[in-house]
Amino acid sequence: MNAPESFEPFLLLGDEKKINIVKDTKVPNAAHFTVMKEDHTLGNLLRAQLLKDPQVIFAGYRVPHPLEHKFNLRVQTTPDYSPQEAFTSAITDLISEVSLLEERFRAAVREKREGLE
Repeated sequence: MNAPESFEPFLLLGDEKKINIVKDTKVPNAAHFTVMKEDHTLGNLLRAQLLKDPQVIFAGYRVPHPLEHKFNLRVQTTPDYSPQEAFTSAITDLISEVSLLEERFRAAVREKREGLE
């Protein structure tokens, strides 16, 4: 009745940013990324993709609280590679993988439909 719509926690309002980046002052070549309106699904995907990169020394994420719809991602890289570059590269690679998966899925569905005719 008075409960908010289930999609409301995932809407960005006004000038709210999707990703906030803060450089780590204590650790060289490290940064903290706060990704708003996302959860473990994207956090774990990004962490796993970042760890595939040989220039990434550390990648980890945490969700501060189950009722807060955001996660914090910490990335540390080698001196010749910035955490922002690693983050961008990981996102680009994930988009490519998802596109390939979608393409293969659609091809399999087409083959199945043709086999039924």
